[in-house]
Parts: sequence; structure tokens; C-alpha cells
Amino acid sequence: MMLNKSYGLVFLKYAMPYLSAEDFSSILATAWVMCEAPHNDSVVNKGDLILMFKSANPAVLMDEDEYEEFKTLDDKVTVYRGVTSYNSKNIKALSWTLDQEVAKWFAHRFDEDGVIYEAQIDKKYIYALFKDRGESEVIVDPKYLTNIIECEDMNYNPILSQ
Repeated sequence: MMLNKSYGLVFLKYAMPYLSAEDFSSILATAWVMCEAPHNDSVVNKGDLILMFKSANPAVLMDEDEYEEFKTLDDKVTVYRGVTSYNSKNIKALSWTLDQEVAKWFAHRFDEDGVIYEAQIDKKYIYALFKDRGESEVIVDPKYLTNIIECEDMNYNPILSQ
């Protein structure tokens, strides 16, 4: 992709009807992983992103290892999300993780005293699993998150998490 990384999702929004399913799915994976804050895009909203992920071919969207792990997820999955003051109003977002330690890192990055949330979601509302950044990131339809609770964070040690 020869686009500035912040324009990848905007490009896809408008190019989607003209791309093959395979090309679209492959570009979506790249654009999502490259974008630091896809939830804050003024052109591509949450509904657009959900439509994109629902339209993508999971076998192309994820690499082979990710797709194999994705297929083995339980029917009900526990997910975590770490938020800071920057994104504290965006709890019901598309991006969650399967790893509570990753959520802790996100809650405390930028030297913040953030919050970690835990939720449940049915596997059918998880559209992707990305592991290439070590985040065990799952892309979910946030309207289907249930049992969202704030987690205790008593064991966080910023020295050990670096």
C-alpha cells in the first residue's frame, strides 16, 4: 500500500466496491494494523469499520497461524481492554485483546493510571484475531459485548512491563 498509514481505512471505505474480496481483505488487515487510532477517524466511523470486517474473508484477513487460532476460540470468549484518559469514553470499541497483560500495558502506557475492562462476547461477533504485534488483538462488534466489568489491577508493576 502506497498510502500514508492514516489514509488506509479511508481508501478502503471508498475503494471497497471496486476491489476483489481477496484484495479488500488483505488491504484491510494491513490498514488496520498500521493505523494507531482507527476509532478516531473522522471519515471512517465504527459502523463503516464493522461493515468492512464483516465483509472481509477471515482466511485472507488473518495469517495462517492467526486464522487457525481464531477457529479454535470458544463459543463464548473473554476479552480485555485497557484504556487511558485519552480513550476512556471509548470502552465499547472494536479493538480488544485476549491477553489481560496486554490490556494492562495499554491502560498504563504514557505513564497513565488507566483502567482495564473485561467482557464476554460470542465468537460469532469476533471478526479477526491479529497477533503480529504481540497484542492478541480481536476485532469485535462492540454492541454484542456483555458483562463488561472493571478489573482489579493490583499486580501492575511498570518496571516489569517494559
